[in-house]
Amino acid sequence: MTEEELFNFINKENKYVLSTEQFSNWDCYSDELREYVELKCRKTHYDDLLIEKIKYDRIVKIAAEKGMTPKYVNYTPKGIWSFNLKDFNIKWEDRSGLPATTDFTNKMRVTKTVGYLNINNGEQLWTAQ
Repeated sequence: MTEEELFNFINKENKYVLSTEQFSNWDCYSDELREYVELKCRKTHYDDLLIEKIKYDRIVKIAAEKGMTPKYVNYTPKGIWSFNLKDFNIKWEDRSGLPATTDFTNKMRVTKTVGYLNINNGEQLWTAQ
């Protein structure tokens, strides 16, 4: 699944629009639901889904500025989970060897500050058959 397909999945009732914020190609929001959402698609399933602190901080900041709830929605081959980021006290750690970007032609590896959200603490929106 691509981020565009994930956006279309959560937007079945046309309540979300794509954000126009810079560097936010797959962020979306809903004025009606009062949610600001980061979308992430993973090719491999993990029970603990990684979130970068820099993305977490941006989502929480933008949502607060707009009076919205910060959400993180993840697709894996086993399902789709939504996390209300206000409900979590994430333990952050520096992790080396992560891709600098999602551009697969860029092979540079860097250290990023990351945390994890366990799928059992999220709301499952869809389960793979």
